[in-house]
Amino acid sequence: MKCNVIRWSQSFGVRVLLLAVASHVACHRAVARADTWADHRAIGPFVCRADFSLQGHEQVFHDLADIQRDLYRQLGVPPGQEQIEVYLFRSRSSYHRYLRQWYPEVPSRRALFIKNNGPGKVLVYLSDELHTDIRHECTHALLHSSLPMVPLWLDEGLAEYYEVPPNARLYRNPHRTATVWSYRLWQRQSIADLESRNQLSEMGRDEYRHAWAWVHFMINGPPAARQELANFLTDIREGKPPGELSTRIARAVPDPDRAIVQHFKSFWK
Repeated sequence: MKCNVIRWSQSFGVRVLLLAVASHVACHRAVARADTWADHRAIGPFVCRADFSLQGHEQVFHDLADIQRDLYRQLGVPPGQEQIEVYLFRSRSSYHRYLRQWYPEVPSRRALFIKNNGPGKVLVYLSDELHTDIRHECTHALLHSSLPMVPLWLDEGLAEYYEVPPNARLYRNPHRTATVWSYRLWQRQSIADLESRNQLSEMGRDEYRHAWAWVHFMINGPPAARQELANFLTDIREGKPPGELSTRIARAVPDPDRAIVQHFKSFWK
């Protein structure tokens, strides 16, 4: 068994993907660690364990159910067939001790999504961004439990979109203001631009924001754009060559680079 996908959150909110190979022993030990946890919740595919009481955090678990529902309702991504393990820590120090013991090769970051050949795992510690981190990393987990792969920029764009509560997705994402101003100044990145970022060093704050903007446009803009995104993800799930999403969106929506600017004009008022 190999640990082959590790995704983590940086302190300024940019998520980075690391493809890594770890030993069979490290993966086995990580799965077989002692389950001495202060609280435990099971919600849909998520099994959540925390070393502190989860009382007062119930809403975020309802949000996870909403994400699973909306991935299916909006994009046709069905629930996966595997359990997703979520581990929550009361402090940064306890979180880092855990990582040093089981994942010493992973740099210190605020939250992690780890996908082995077995169930996906989300690890996060208690901070002001706890609920955002849980929603973001669990979006990755839901996508990868149903799909064999997701293009990096799209994977992050979807997680950025669903990381806020459902009633904040349309108008109150933190990316909103900077996106509106950049589009007013005609400063943008096309889907093709994002698709060309194959190295992690090429993915910066602006790339994540523009990835979010395209996901927002495809989900909330022209119905043909959402349908094409859903078709693209369906092809991936069914093992069909999906091609480039930029090409597919260009066929479905006339002049998509102009259309997304028009879409965000509704925020200018």
